[in-house]
Amino acid sequence: MRTVNLAEAKAHLSKLVERAAAGDVVCITRRGKPMAKLSAAMPPRVRVDASALRRLTETMPKQRIGAGKFMRGLRDESRY
Repeated sequence: MRTVNLAEAKAHLSKLVERAAAGDVVCITRRGKPMAKLSAAMPPRVRVDASALRRLTETMPKQRIGAGKFMRGLRDESRY
């Protein structure tokens, strides 16, 4: 985590926002005391490796009944 004082944060806000968007956390201080933290609004997304996902799903056993029929069965079991 990078720490900057308030004056530096005002002067370099655009650069600090870019760093935060890239995943860094920036602590903004006033007179040496932490006042705010600047971080990304949402964590960066991790790409899914499609070939690894395909290999994983191919090893799973196939469903014997369709999803719709399965869900209807669950729904009907809980009613009665």
